[in-house]
Amino acid sequence: MPSQAPVGARSVTIVDWRAWHDDYQHPDSLLSRRLRIVQHQIRQALDDCPPGRLRVISLCAGQGHDLLGALAHHPRRHDVTARLVELDAHNAAIARRTALAAGLPRIEVVTGDAALTRHYHGMVPAHLVLACGVFGNITNSDIEHTVAGFPQLCASGATLIWTRHRHRPDQVPWICRQLQQADFHLRWMSDPQEEFGVGVHRFTGHHQPLNPTARLFTFIGYDLLTPTPTPTTNQ
Repeated sequence: MPSQAPVGARSVTIVDWRAWHDDYQHPDSLLSRRLRIVQHQIRQALDDCPPGRLRVISLCAGQGHDLLGALAHHPRRHDVTARLVELDAHNAAIARRTALAAGLPRIEVVTGDAALTRHYHGMVPAHLVLACGVFGNITNSDIEHTVAGFPQLCASGATLIWTRHRHRPDQVPWICRQLQQADFHLRWMSDPQEEFGVGVHRFTGHHQPLNPTARLFTFIGYDLLTPTPTPTTNQ
C-alpha cells in the first residue's frame, strides 16, 4: 500500500504504511486474523485452478504477506507467475526479498501505482486477482470504476479475492452487488460479525482487452476518506 496518494489525488494520507504492517507480527490482531483467512482462500483458489502455469496479480500488494505466505508450502507454488504492484518502495523491497528467500523467482514485484493498468501488461488475463486493502481506501465512485475495470485483468473463470472493513456504513453488501453486475459471482464471504469482509468471486464473463493508459482508482487512505452512505443507484 502506498505511503502517500499518487500525484493528482484529492488528499495526501498520513498513515505510515510501513508501520501499519507491524500488526501482522501479532497473531491476535485484526490484520493477522484477516491475513489467515485471505491466505486460506488463496490456497483454495490455487487448488481449484486448472493444471499448468498460473498468472496472479496483486494490487496494492504491500509486503506481499497474503500471496507469498499462501505460496510458501503450497504444492502449486512453482506453477505461479505473479506480479505484485506496490507504491511504497520500502514495502516493495521487503516483498521482493521475501519472494527470493522463499525460492519463488517468478514472483515479480513492481514499485509503482497499482491503479495504473499499464503495470499489468503482459500478465493478463490472470487466473487469480487480489485486491486486498484497496476498497477501504478509495471512494465509492472509484470502487465502481475499479470493478468495471476488473474484466481487463481477469481470465474467464478467474478468482477475485478482495477485502473491505465493515465500519459503518458497511459497504460490503453494496460491493458484492457491483461485482455481481460485472459478472463476478460470489463464491464465499467471511462472517458478517467480523470487523472486516473478505470476498471471493468467480468471474463468469469474458476477458476484455487491457487499456494500458487507464487509471482504476485514486488511493486516498482510510484515515482521510470521508464516510459516505451506501449508494442508492445500481443496486
